[in-house]
Amino acid sequence: MLLVIDVGNSHTVLGVMKDGEVHQRWRISTIARSTDELGLLILQLLAHRGIAAADVDGVCLSCVVPSVLYAFEKASRRYLNQDALVVGAGTRTGMRVRTDNPREVGADRIVNAISAYARYNVAVVVVYFGTATTFDCVNDRGDYIGGAIAPGFHVSADALFARAAKLPKVEVERTAQVIGANTVAAMKAGLFWGYVGLVNELARRCKAELRAAEGTPRCIATGGMANLVGRACDEIEAVDEHLTLRGLQIIYERNRARSGRK
Repeated sequence: MLLVIDVGNSHTVLGVMKDGEVHQRWRISTIARSTDELGLLILQLLAHRGIAAADVDGVCLSCVVPSVLYAFEKASRRYLNQDALVVGAGTRTGMRVRTDNPREVGADRIVNAISAYARYNVAVVVVYFGTATTFDCVNDRGDYIGGAIAPGFHVSADALFARAAKLPKVEVERTAQVIGANTVAAMKAGLFWGYVGLVNELARRCKAELRAAEGTPRCIATGGMANLVGRACDEIEAVDEHLTLRGLQIIYERNRARSGRK
């Protein structure tokens, strides 16, 4: 079994891949943990689903939080007896990154782009709902060409609460209508449908720019808010909560093939 780990700014998603599919999946907070704390947590998660450490024969991870990367790498070696493949410079991805500075593109964005292109094999826009909401574009030749970055849904909601003294903090949810009869209802409607509008417009423009040169692109969403917000967006054609995990497996397999490992 392959353990894949996507370390984001707010949350870390771990998955066990078996026979090409997501066998198990967990979501934990991304916080500073010691190597032993992290290693024991991983073992507990695996054991809870009946998976022994010896069943894990590979580890692949992407990380956008450098301060926690060392603990993940060391925990993998100490508790799983595996040297983790960390997606970064020098990793065989099979995707050309045609941006001004390829090294500044987050590993998670490349992983998602690879996974989406492998799924559709046409030009694609990936909308990732995380701490930031990113829009990543791949042309019909499979090249990553750039994208857009917007504040994440929760970042926007927290900013509204923090900067407006009389407005309460509200739960995130889809509302039946936009016109709210009270402050809380109005805030919920504005946050949700306002954000849907942001995502739709950026996705529409990304698709239009790709369409001008690359035919008809597809748009796929993933990340923590994808099921809630993404399914309300007309420009998003599919939601795949396992997109990043599948992308990590693809990268792991490409690097294993190059190294000759079995």
